Amino acid sequence: MSVTAIILAAGQGTRMKSSLPKVLHKAAGKPMVQWVIDALQEAGVEEKIAVLGHGGDMVEDVLRGQVQVAWQHEQLGTGHAVMQAAPLLPVEGKTVLVLCGDTPLLKADTLKKLLEQHQEEQNAVTLLTATTDEPFGYGRIVRADGAIQAIVEQKDATAEQQLIKEINTGTYCFDQQFLQENLTKLTTNNAQKEYYLTDLISLAVSQGKKLGGYIMADFTESLGVNQRVQLAQAEQILRQRKCQEVMLAGVTLIDPAQTYLDAEVEIGRDTIIYPGTFISGKTVIGSGNIIGCNCRIVDSIIGNDNDIQQSVLTECQVGDECKIGPFAYLRPGAALANKVKIGDFVEVKKAQVGEGSKIPHLSYVGDATVGAGVNIGCGTITCNYDGVNKYQTVIEDHAFIGSNTNLVAPVTVGTGATVGAGSTITRDVAAESLALTRPELKVKENWSKKKK
Repeated sequence: MSVTAIILAAGQGTRMKSSLPKVLHKAAGKPMVQWVIDALQEAGVEEKIAVLGHGGDMVEDVLRGQVQVAWQHEQLGTGHAVMQAAPLLPVEGKTVLVLCGDTPLLKADTLKKLLEQHQEEQNAVTLLTATTDEPFGYGRIVRADGAIQAIVEQKDATAEQQLIKEINTGTYCFDQQFLQENLTKLTTNNAQKEYYLTDLISLAVSQGKKLGGYIMADFTESLGVNQRVQLAQAEQILRQRKCQEVMLAGVTLIDPAQTYLDAEVEIGRDTIIYPGTFISGKTVIGSGNIIGCNCRIVDSIIGNDNDIQQSVLTECQVGDECKIGPFAYLRPGAALANKVKIGDFVEVKKAQVGEGSKIPHLSYVGDATVGAGVNIGCGTITCNYDGVNKYQTVIEDHAFIGSNTNLVAPVTVGTGATVGAGSTITRDVAAESLALTRPELKVKENWSKKKK
């Protein structure tokens, strides 16, 4: 089936009270309009046209390479938006699918079934509809002997029509020829002085054209987002879907209601995630991990069989069998090999840490290369910044760094070297050497007694 989708994304979204275009507000880690694009792609719809208006340059940047762009510089209704896209439709198209860019809950399977019904019934128009026990505010679908006769808006509905539970969702399939022939017949003869796409329904009825409606299985898919309360509701539904997806794939979520996973997160089987954890961006987590309470992991790659407790990991890489936290902070560029220990109140930034190395607690390691089997004592600092430039610290394999050490970069501590506790190292330490910078201990006997 040849299908072209028109995505309506020109609205200002004034109720969002934001400088960001409405369709770019994120739900579960993706802009709302990207959810729509991805659902279309999964449904097999390759040709896509986005109609942009307010903040269109920002939207175009996000969608670049995924859609053709039409511009609606003056917002004169949904019919007017489709008019702007019409010149971009293929010459010999068959079906045009029109949907809104603020409907992130629409599933690809629903769009497939809508398109299949439209084709099977050879309709001029097929509406995506839904049923709800609370239809107030929605346009009602009026049928006669099962056939759609009209869409009646809430304000125009009779008392009897207001009891109808089938509602219009704002997603439509059109026969392209019918659409192009009738777009020019739309008028602004209404209170809003706008071109309404829904007027095409009455035009189809008056012309004796065949109309159909596919009733979606889950009403929540139809929910659009016009303000931030609705955005939060959509976010919650999308995160519930993601939690169900990973649990069915073999991940244990101790409390799914308090586990927050972005759409593109990947997690391997037998990983256990405790409540209060946020995993976002394009994070990939392997199998057999334990992710403790209140962790935040962003755009990171985590291997297998790690234990991560109450820590923040951002744009970093973790190998296998590492122990991290509690209260560790792995910043962008941190890369841990296998069996590394990063303990409590340790910060690692733009540093590679070799296999089996340990940074147990209260240390900062930044702009550094740490070899295998290194032990870094409590309170160690790599002094990487002189106020203007940043410099590298290199700690080679099996070195031992005593507690309360300052490593003033650029500096190298050689293989197997030992740095005594309390030292400030300002030049390279040779392999297998001992480096000490402590002053001589002086003890004044009976000093306290004499002072008193």
